Amino acid sequence: MRNYLLPFLLVIATTSFAQSSKDIYNIIDEVSADRIKSDVTSLVGFGTRHTLSDTTSATRGIGAARRWIKSEFEKISNACDNCLEVFYQKGFVPKGDNQRIVKDVMVVNVVAVQKGTKYPNRYIIMSGDIDSRVSDPTNYTDDSPGANDNASGMAGTIEAARVLSKYKFENSVIYVGLSGEEQGLYGGKFLAEYAKEKGWDIIGILNNDMIGNIRGVDGVVSNRDFRIFSEPVPPTETDRQRAARRFYGGEVDGISRQLARYVHKTTKTYMPEMNPMMIYRLDRFGRGGHHRPFNDQGFAGIRIMEAHENYTQQHQDIRVEDGIAYGDVLEHVNFEYAAKLTAVNAINLASLAWAPPAPAEVQIGGIVEPSAILKWSRSEGAAGYKVYWRDTTSPTWDNYRHVGDVNEVTLEGIVIDNFFFGVAAVSEAGFESPVVFPNGIFRN
Repeated sequence: MRNYLLPFLLVIATTSFAQSSKDIYNIIDEVSADRIKSDVTSLVGFGTRHTLSDTTSATRGIGAARRWIKSEFEKISNACDNCLEVFYQKGFVPKGDNQRIVKDVMVVNVVAVQKGTKYPNRYIIMSGDIDSRVSDPTNYTDDSPGANDNASGMAGTIEAARVLSKYKFENSVIYVGLSGEEQGLYGGKFLAEYAKEKGWDIIGILNNDMIGNIRGVDGVVSNRDFRIFSEPVPPTETDRQRAARRFYGGEVDGISRQLARYVHKTTKTYMPEMNPMMIYRLDRFGRGGHHRPFNDQGFAGIRIMEAHENYTQQHQDIRVEDGIAYGDVLEHVNFEYAAKLTAVNAINLASLAWAPPAPAEVQIGGIVEPSAILKWSRSEGAAGYKVYWRDTTSPTWDNYRHVGDVNEVTLEGIVIDNFFFGVAAVSEAGFESPVVFPNGIFRN
């Protein structure tokens, strides 16, 4: 798997990719389970991080937790010569907005932006959730440690910032703690709207929600399996795009699904011991996560999380009942596993942040012809392009051809009816954009 770019390396200097590969492996090695454990312990120590909990105490409640997160981002920024812009982003939710909002609340996100050197307005985002809850979603006073849900994802996001802040990227990277998840995905909604208002060009968001449990309620124990949830097509697609799918396909080829495939491929290339499971669903059955508000705005977004959940440790009052210890407490978090999933995020953030923009337009032709033809718009900073194709029933891009610095190719003998196709832009160092599924048709 690690040699998939060798044809490209015959064209460019081999040292550039070797250095880039080394950087990716260094990023994996630099992620620290001990630091993640320390951060999860600190977050649990605030007693409760319920969205409606105390905001004035220095030691308890969501206010203290978000100030601590902000201070951690600021420490990281100080260590990298102020390479992070750290700020609060917020929105007001009135009492009664839904059944879980029992009083007025200001939902506050903590954002750290590492600006790109070439494309500062293009962003790849990693998020964790700040807030926690117990059995009653309106109980904002009792202890709610939220060690795995979701101090693990928040600690992973902080750790990714520590590691990646040592590098410079062409695209911008955002590390964010989102609030209000348990009350209705408010933090993600407010940040996605903010991004839309600011005109951010978002490559995608990697939402991390529960990345620390390896013992499932089904009895399975695994420190290698993890799930990638993604919706098939954007909810913002037009009627014309929806109608076109009946004739040209693309039911499982939206921008979020391509992001999921990207994470799957990058993980299998650099961390082959891990088992990424692509789940063809927006989120767990009937449930939601903080990538969804970004999807609602038309942005690519996925959820990364453990594969084997234990429901006795989620949204539970701390208690022992019928011999079962309920509650999301520190003892149930596997920090080595959380570090692995943090590394999965970090290498994908880095790969995307080092990659050129994806082609904006990809057209396909070859109807009733013996060969498929693809044309695409050139991407700034791309040294070349890779054309991918796969069986229509395959979940992954299994075949590719590096075609060099051109914007049209004919795949001789590959019949358009039998495969799906896509195009990715490639940097000189070998980093790729997400694959773009054809968004236009042409006839010769």
